[in-house]
Amino acid sequence: MTVYSATSLKAELNERGWRLTPQRETILHIFQDLPQGEHLSAEDLYHRLETKGEGISLSTIYRTLKLMARMGILRELELGEGHKHYELNQPYPHHHHHLICIRCNTTIEFKNDSILKIGAKTAQKEGYHLLDCQLSIHAICPKCQRSLMPV
Repeated sequence: MTVYSATSLKAELNERGWRLTPQRETILHIFQDLPQGEHLSAEDLYHRLETKGEGISLSTIYRTLKLMARMGILRELELGEGHKHYELNQPYPHHHHHLICIRCNTTIEFKNDSILKIGAKTAQKEGYHLLDCQLSIHAICPKCQRSLMPV
């Protein structure tokens, strides 16, 4: 798994017949600068770019997020809010998984090397090239469990 710079992204895009547009480079930088554990939806990214004075349309953002997820640069996450979130796809040992409360959407990141090893072994056995391996566990957090209990 590659940690992408603008140069490596440009090379990979060119290899596939695409180009590194200023919008794609700007979006890559936003994700590179995100604090650990922060995930952005397309709308979150749009608002963040808007406050920075970047005029990138929401449709361009959606297309770029999909492209970068297909390339393995970004991880596409279902965090239980009815829309996808994205984060930079970090190589081992920064690789992590998500525990998500289905009531309040609190998300906890956790590491488990066994999951990644099983994913890599399975992909290799079938002749696939692993881009990402993620486990999302949907549960109810202790706080929401307490609110469900009768007093």
